[in-house]
Amino acid sequence: MDEGKALKIRLTFSVILVGISLMFAAVVTDHWAVLSHRVEHYNSTCEAAHFGLWRLCTKQFYIQDKATKERSCGVITLTGDRNCSYFKHFSPGQSTEIFERTTQKEYSISAAAIAIFSVGFAIIGTICILLSFRKKMDYLLKPASMFYTFAGLCMIISVEVMRQSVKRMIDSKETIWIEYYYSWSFACACTSFVLLFICGIALLLISLPRFPQNPWESCMDAEPEH
Repeated sequence: MDEGKALKIRLTFSVILVGISLMFAAVVTDHWAVLSHRVEHYNSTCEAAHFGLWRLCTKQFYIQDKATKERSCGVITLTGDRNCSYFKHFSPGQSTEIFERTTQKEYSISAAAIAIFSVGFAIIGTICILLSFRKKMDYLLKPASMFYTFAGLCMIISVEVMRQSVKRMIDSKETIWIEYYYSWSFACACTSFVLLFICGIALLLISLPRFPQNPWESCMDAEPEH
């Protein structure tokens, strides 16, 4: 592997590591979406919830102003004491009644499972690219690039499943939630998709052999026979 190609691979791998870090941050944190319910009376408490792939956290805080015409909780502050619990289908001993009655269990399981596939693809891709730095193992760059591309695709599919889950939660008449927004974990997941997908394609292009510019170039560059 020549120095120019090795430099391009190291720069691409550095960006991929940033994407992997963002992906891990999205998978293990619980700030994908923030929900708030309808407020009938001001000068009272409002309950907000934020959740991720594995856990739901709720918090009650005091409403100090008439924030919106829709009588929602207004600006939500997530700092302070929270009541967090893992979803029942991941930890049977925990209680998550709010989540169980407001969304489908299948959506949560699907989003988490697809995210696990994304993590697995990223780990395998990293192993391949580290091994490719050894002599005569450049062929591992191509599968590494495909694994990173698959990791990015799995992450964006998980994001879409979570988005559909939140949408159904808000649209359902059986729920108390009327307002939502996506938080920083959701942004990390989207950013990791962009970085992993683009850098996976870039790594594949870098790993390809240089095409001859002239029909006779490959013959002229061939080593002489002894």
